[in-house]
Amino acid sequence: MISKNTILISFLILSFSQIIAAQDSIQSQIQTVRRTDDTFKPGGKPIVTIFSDFSNVNYNGRSNNAFEITRAYFGYGYNFSSDFSGKVVFDVANLAVAGTTSPGVSAFTVYLKNAYAEYNHGILKADVGMIGESMFDLQESVWGKRYLYKSFQDFYSFGNTTDLGAKVKLQFIPEVALDLAVYNGEGFKKVQADSTVQLAAGLTVQPVKNLFARVYVDYLNYSKIPASSTIAAQTSFNAFVGYKSDKGSLGAEYNLQSEHANVKYHDWSGISIYGTLPIIEKLSVFARFDDLMSKKIGTATQGWNTTTDGQVYIAGVEFIPVGIQISPNIRYSDLSATGAKATTTINLNLGINF
Repeated sequence: MISKNTILISFLILSFSQIIAAQDSIQSQIQTVRRTDDTFKPGGKPIVTIFSDFSNVNYNGRSNNAFEITRAYFGYGYNFSSDFSGKVVFDVANLAVAGTTSPGVSAFTVYLKNAYAEYNHGILKADVGMIGESMFDLQESVWGKRYLYKSFQDFYSFGNTTDLGAKVKLQFIPEVALDLAVYNGEGFKKVQADSTVQLAAGLTVQPVKNLFARVYVDYLNYSKIPASSTIAAQTSFNAFVGYKSDKGSLGAEYNLQSEHANVKYHDWSGISIYGTLPIIEKLSVFARFDDLMSKKIGTATQGWNTTTDGQVYIAGVEFIPVGIQISPNIRYSDLSATGAKATTTINLNLGINF
């Protein structure tokens, strides 16, 4: 018969051996982390991106040709440690493309696009400073052709690409991530201290490999002194489903925004569908469809946004040798405003990264 003392001694021996094993495991993990830190060397690299194009625009029986450098980014990213990094990027924008230049004034204006510090360890990633917003970064990644056309929310000014603020991303498991952010709310071109604050939250799920689903909401307040009856808080909602792999990509998104730019009753919504199909190595075809519709106010017969309401169709071919994207493509814009004429644009776009 086994005595109680024998059982107790056996339990103590087993417990002691488990403690020793756990200590060995912890010590091994600490040594691994130390080896990682010891082998890490701080360093960085320059960031250079240039967008250029040749376009032939046909509108109302008239044709216009133009060769442009539409945008350039210059910056530097630096890794201080395995957890901490920073980035500074300047945006050189061609204002002549937007028709906002004056005679004798340079067509190019420089903005501070990014200037932030980042901490990335375990499930937590945190950015503070002039940071990239999370509203449409996943959509832009699946679209993959920023050099020839902005993503839907960026093109129609549903949100900003970067802004002054702070954000955190919690990657609970590889398939689920939550991001929370607070921004200045006015974008990198209008950084100022006022009472405007934007709060944002997004949830991204990856149910299977290469398939993504995301929902996003934000709230932008605006306080005007004296108070105005035409001012209201802006709210945004986005739902997105996308697939991206070496076999191709496909994305679909629905966007809804109320009180755009904090103007009461200025609600609008739209969809964007896009896809890319590889043909041979480094060569693919792509297509995209956008549809934007704004709210009719009072007895109006058309939406308040008479400038860009309507449909845009894009199709083209993309060739990607090392460090450059080349795309001959065609765009057809059919605006819904009364009296608006359709516009057809034939383009050759270049995106250069080095």
